[in-house]
Amino acid sequence: MTAPTPDPVTAWRRLAAGCVLLDGFHALKHAVRFGAEVPVAVTADRRAALALADELAPDVRDTLAELLTEVPERVYLSLVPRPHPTAVAALAVRPSRAAHLEKLAHAPRTAPVVVLDNPRNLGNAGAVIRLAAGFGATGVVTTGTLDPWHPTVVRGGAGLHFATAVERLAVDELPAGPLFALDPEGDDIRGVKLPDDAVLAFGSERSGLSAVLRARTDHLLSLPMRPQVSSYNLATSVAMTLYHWSATGGATSS
Repeated sequence: MTAPTPDPVTAWRRLAAGCVLLDGFHALKHAVRFGAEVPVAVTADRRAALALADELAPDVRDTLAELLTEVPERVYLSLVPRPHPTAVAALAVRPSRAAHLEKLAHAPRTAPVVVLDNPRNLGNAGAVIRLAAGFGATGVVTTGTLDPWHPTVVRGGAGLHFATAVERLAVDELPAGPLFALDPEGDDIRGVKLPDDAVLAFGSERSGLSAVLRARTDHLLSLPMRPQVSSYNLATSVAMTLYHWSATGGATSS
């Protein structure tokens, strides 16, 4: 962990283009907990931020106290595109892609990899990463054009990108392992035990699974759903599937 520089605004403007924006207290808290390198962190109200740390994150309170530098509110507002209610923001170094690819490829895996096939909604992608981190998934992979490290995705993930391996890959680059894809035409998931090394794929919010991913799928699965209900939200579908994995033998990481 790097201590804040004497001039955090200058450091921010120098580093912003190449770093990950941590938007809000919770994003910074989680990033620090999971070992992110944070070269600069600012707040418009240091006292309030540290009070939050005392209440919600005493395990990283001292680290946050070292990192956070108070700046005038107008300066804080000039640094972030969407001010957060906690008036906290930081920059973090993006984890090594090579390290993430190694983690995704490691065998045997003890937890599934979640694949979002050509997702469209940045907020949904962030919510999925937050879920995957909570369940201890090995990682989250996106296919298509959406950048899983976009600031809006990181905001939706509350900084938990640093708790799992998050990368964008082509379908033919997906990690090895039995590929289970969620589709209304699939077998009822309640009759299937998902292995720890499963690759769990979810189609886009609008068009479902792409043809290229469907062609690679080993098993199509469906979630229980009342007739005439068209679909679940993407994050809800991922949550149900990961819960099913954990409830039928998968172990949530401590």
